[in-house]
Amino acid sequence: MFKGILIEKDDAGYRAALHDIDESQLPDGDVTVRVSHSTLNYKDGLAITGKGPVVRKFPMVPGVDLVGTVEATSHAEYKVGDAVVLNGWGVGEGHWGGLAQKARLKGEWLVPLPKQFTPQQAMAIGTAGYTAMLCVLALERNGVTPDKGEILVTGAAGGVGSVAVAVLSKLGYTVVGVSGRPEESDYVKRLGATEVLERSLFSSPGKPLARERWAGAVDVVGSHTLANVCATTKYRGVVTACGLAGGMDFPSTVAPFILRAVTLAGVDSVMCPRPDRLVAWQRLGLDLDVAKLDLITNEIGLAEAIPMASQLLDGKVRGRVVVDVNR
Repeated sequence: MFKGILIEKDDAGYRAALHDIDESQLPDGDVTVRVSHSTLNYKDGLAITGKGPVVRKFPMVPGVDLVGTVEATSHAEYKVGDAVVLNGWGVGEGHWGGLAQKARLKGEWLVPLPKQFTPQQAMAIGTAGYTAMLCVLALERNGVTPDKGEILVTGAAGGVGSVAVAVLSKLGYTVVGVSGRPEESDYVKRLGATEVLERSLFSSPGKPLARERWAGAVDVVGSHTLANVCATTKYRGVVTACGLAGGMDFPSTVAPFILRAVTLAGVDSVMCPRPDRLVAWQRLGLDLDVAKLDLITNEIGLAEAIPMASQLLDGKVRGRVVVDVNR
């Protein structure tokens, strides 16, 4: 038996609760992992609260991230005792995820835990940080270098935004953050931002084109925010889009793309191929100041993840939430 959060949906309704789970209930997979830490992401908040149609089968253990040690394996690349990390691949949605003390998974979903990080640090990064690194790689791939100008990061006090600010600033970019929480401005600046702008400047309908400012951007919000970011991006600038915290719509025009040659680069972390994941984690080991993880991280126990999910969706959580599944 092991402890885990189980989401159930039946005639009695939709509910998430901490349960004792028999190992025989674990889904199919060729690697069984003894989980040490997981995280709480926006998608996990939707799953636990039922406020979004995230979970595709029931019962479900949520948690799109996990880190732990291999307990049993029939996969050629792993042996018992290996430290491994998982991000995405639909775990916590269609396959049992990381908010439990054990998980059974497909070996091709896993990557080795980078030696630069402890398990807790790896989850302080988690899907949010790994997604932020994919955005940085997309900016680099499209030719955005520090000398090109300012980089805008929306949702800068959140999980993706916090890591994006920290990584970009260490790489020498001039970073401007956007946040709906003025009280978090000092926090975002401590991560490396030179300026923090109020979310309201971007969240309402704007002009098809506005004054050029950004050489690049990392957007986690979508909707009017993404449209306004594109409208204020410089000629041949690059905007990476990886989230929808403000909505799935994109009320824009083609003007930024055909008049300023702006590139809108989509970033997906869930089904990202394994070679790209390995590069992202390698770069995180080089380009993320580990000392800043203490600023970003809030650690909780497994049972605390359920009430914390609502706070996360309400935008009341700073940075990253790491879940110690064994307390």
